[in-house]
Amino acid sequence: MAKKVKSSWTCTECGNTTGGWFGRCTSCGAWNTIVERTDAPSAPDRVVLSQGDDVGRVFRSTHAEDETKTKPRRTTSIRELDRVLGGGLVHGSVVLVGGPPGIGKSTLLLQACAGLAAGDATVLYASGEESVSQIADRASRLGAKHERLLLLAETRVESIVEATKSHAPDVLIIDSVQTIYSDLTEGLPGNVGQIRAVTAQLISYAKSSGVPVIMVGHVTKDGQLAGPRLLEHMVDAVLSFDGDEARALRMLRATKNRFGSTQELGVFEMTGDGLSPIENPSEAFLTQRDNAATGACVTSTLEGSRPLLLEVQALLGPSPGGSPRRTCVGADPARLAMLLAVLDRHAGLFAVDQDVFVNVAGGLKLTEPAADLAVLLAVASSHKRAPLPADLVALGEVGLTGELRAVPRVEARMAESHRLGYSTLLVPHARKRPKAPKGVRLVVCRTVAEALDAAFD
Repeated sequence: MAKKVKSSWTCTECGNTTGGWFGRCTSCGAWNTIVERTDAPSAPDRVVLSQGDDVGRVFRSTHAEDETKTKPRRTTSIRELDRVLGGGLVHGSVVLVGGPPGIGKSTLLLQACAGLAAGDATVLYASGEESVSQIADRASRLGAKHERLLLLAETRVESIVEATKSHAPDVLIIDSVQTIYSDLTEGLPGNVGQIRAVTAQLISYAKSSGVPVIMVGHVTKDGQLAGPRLLEHMVDAVLSFDGDEARALRMLRATKNRFGSTQELGVFEMTGDGLSPIENPSEAFLTQRDNAATGACVTSTLEGSRPLLLEVQALLGPSPGGSPRRTCVGADPARLAMLLAVLDRHAGLFAVDQDVFVNVAGGLKLTEPAADLAVLLAVASSHKRAPLPADLVALGEVGLTGELRAVPRVEARMAESHRLGYSTLLVPHARKRPKAPKGVRLVVCRTVAEALDAAFD
């Protein structure tokens, strides 16, 4: 595997080199002058991140070649994956895909390989975890077999790079980086030095050849990518693939993307035939909604350029102890505590002494303040034991003084709500009143008290 460090025995008086230790130098006759010296590592052990023919050349930014025009992105034919990547794979980019075991990382990449091969691209799928027959069996089950999909079972990165020279693939897949080792570094595959050396060689290959490289990365118990943090800094994009074991939905996000937005979300459903992209995630999140349920309110949140409709559920109950509980799934407990204080002070609805449970149906997490009003109305609905209108969608950020603040892209959220059959939109007052589509009633409120009166009128 790794190269051994060489050493030699040399006389400190005359510089004569011997095959071992001697009490007296055989050349000059001096006593106790033979010492061991370790040879410095040779130059080939250093990995240089080559950028191809442009290394060392200085370009003016106004005259530099536009790579996006001469070398367009390569699409995977999976719209949800291309959306998160920013439109497809960039020429010479390195993408790291991480996620918990069994979530479907290898399945997603094998289906992407099939889409790339169908688009006249040669793909080399190198696996250090499975044999060629195992990968071929999975590809057959997923319907991903193709003449331009090449399979390789190898754990040595130098052998993988050598295979790319003879087969000249358009895309290289590494599954996974923790199972590959390099001859240039000592240690077992997966340790810090090996991961750094393997990644450096793959980046050097991608930048010099222009071939996109996708690597699968393992994660730790806390959900962080295993290996040195330097790994995430070295690659061009980091994709996180996760989901709920109790649900079939899988979500793909970009935590880093040098060539696109990190706010986009890809939604998939795990089926017996592999991962199926969900083109309308809002319908999937609201598919089991009960229109007459008490303590539920629908809101619209933005995931990148895509508006999603989610149902916020709340349940209040008497607190048996002196310290009421605040249990949240998909919501921020600290923000919930603030909303309860606003309800008490500015709406006359005292619920601080009760246990409050808040859940976002579908397994998604609310991150933007635009969902504040929906959480507040769901809590008020449970407290009043009165359901909200079935066609109501609530938007708005709640301030500490009880005011409602405007949210961005109301028109896009309104269009998505109208498409799914919601005809009443409760929004904060804004300088420019948004234009509502035909059939949608826009209810504008300035404060939390006005919003409660309008919702339960």
